[in-house]
Amino acid sequence: MLPYNRILKPRARNQRREMTDAEQLLWMHLRRKQIGGVQFYRQKPIGNYIVDFYAPRANIVIEVDGSQHHELRAIKADAERDEFLSRLKLNILRVNNLQVLRETESVLDTIRLAIDKAGEQS
Repeated sequence: MLPYNRILKPRARNQRREMTDAEQLLWMHLRRKQIGGVQFYRQKPIGNYIVDFYAPRANIVIEVDGSQHHELRAIKADAERDEFLSRLKLNILRVNNLQVLRETESVLDTIRLAIDKAGEQS
C-alpha cells in the first residue's frame, strides 16, 4: 500500500464530489474496469498529494490539468509532485482539460497504451 497523509482523506472526498467536467468525462470511461480490466480510483491520496486517477495494478497516475498548471508556481509544484510519484515507481500521464473534452478517444488510447506497457513490464 502506498503511503498517504490521512489528513487529506476529507479533502479527497470533497474533490470527488466537485470534479471538473473533464474529470467527470474521463471517469465515465475509467470506472468499473472499462479499460483493459484495470481498476482506477479517483481523487486518491498518495503521500502529501491527491492524484486525480490512480490504477494500482498498472502503477499509473493520471492528472487532468486545467490552465492554472501553466503558471510558473504550478509548473514547479507539478515537477515536485511528479518527482515524488516517480520515486514510488508510478508512471504519470498528464492531460489537459481540453484534450479530455475535445480528444477523448485519443486520451483513452494513450491510457490504453500505458496500461499495455505496464503489463509488459510486470
